[in-house]
Amino acid sequence: MANHKKIPSYLALYHSGELQNRIDQLLAKLEECSLCPRNCMLNRIAGEKGFCKTGRKAMVASYNAHFGEETPLVGASGSGTIFFSHCNLGCVFCQNYTISHDGEGVEVDSGQLAAIMISLQKQGCHNINLVTPSHVVPQIVEALPIAIEKGLILPLVYNSGGYDRLETLQLLDGIVDIYMPDFKFWEKSSAKTLANATDYPENAKKAITEMHRQVGDLHINSQGIAERGVLVRHLVMPGLIEESKEIFHFLASLSTDMYVNVMEQYHPLYKARNYPPIDTPLSRAEYETAVKEAKNAGLKRLEQSGLLQLLEKMGMI
Repeated sequence: MANHKKIPSYLALYHSGELQNRIDQLLAKLEECSLCPRNCMLNRIAGEKGFCKTGRKAMVASYNAHFGEETPLVGASGSGTIFFSHCNLGCVFCQNYTISHDGEGVEVDSGQLAAIMISLQKQGCHNINLVTPSHVVPQIVEALPIAIEKGLILPLVYNSGGYDRLETLQLLDGIVDIYMPDFKFWEKSSAKTLANATDYPENAKKAITEMHRQVGDLHINSQGIAERGVLVRHLVMPGLIEESKEIFHFLASLSTDMYVNVMEQYHPLYKARNYPPIDTPLSRAEYETAVKEAKNAGLKRLEQSGLLQLLEKMGMI
C-alpha cells in the first residue's frame, strides 16, 4: 500500500464510540425506510422492499480496482469500487441497467462487505468507492467497524446519483471523506420523465450543498490523489444543454473551486431511444458548448474529455 494516504475521518468516530451511535440511528431508519427521498416507509429490517428492491441486506454486483474513474481517484493503483445492486433512481438511459434495474448481484452481510473493503485495500487501491450507495447507507456503515478492526485505513468515496436525503447525509458527517455525486437534471420535467423522480433537482441541490459543507472543495495531495472533498459529475446529454448551464451556475455559487467532471460519454442505452431528445448520441459541438458554459459560470477545476483537452492545447478550439 502507498504510504501517502491520509488517515480517514471515520477512525475518530470509531474510537469515540460515535460510529456505533450512527449505525444504530441508520438501522432504525430501515424499520420505516426514509433513507432517500423516495420515503417508501416500508420495514426493510423485516424484508419488505420498496422502490430500491433491497431488503435488510445490501446486494453487491461486483468489486474491483477500477481505472476508469476520475483522475484523482485512480492514481497508479486504481479506485476500489464496490458496485451495489439496484438504485433509488429509475434512469431510462442507465449504462449499468443490468445492475441498477435488473438487480444483478448477491446479498452480503456486514462481515462479507467488510471483507470486500479489506480485499480492495490489499490490492493497493487508493480509496473505497461506494457506487450507488444511497439505499444501503446503514449496511455500509454497519460494516465499517468490522473492516476497521481488520485494518481498514482508506477514505470512503460516496459515489451517488445525487438523489440523496439531507438527514441521511448528516449522519454520514465525519464518516465520508470524499463525496462524488451526479447532478443530472435541473428541470423537474426532465427528472420525472427520465428518472421517475420529479423532486430530483431540489434534493440534488440540498444534497450537494450539504456534502460541500461537510468536506469542502476537493483536496488532492502531492501524489495527485484525492484525500477529501467534493467531486461532482455531470453527464452532458443531447438537447439538455440549458440544464447543464443552470447546473454549472449552481455549482459555481457553492464554490468556483468545485471539482467538476463534465462527462461526454452519453450514448442512448437501455430505453433512451424511446425518449427524445436523448435518443441520439451526444455531438461534439454540444459537448464543447457545455464545457464553455462551465467555464463561463466561473468553474475553475474541470475534468473533461482527453480529446477536448488535447485540442485546446493545440489551439484548435
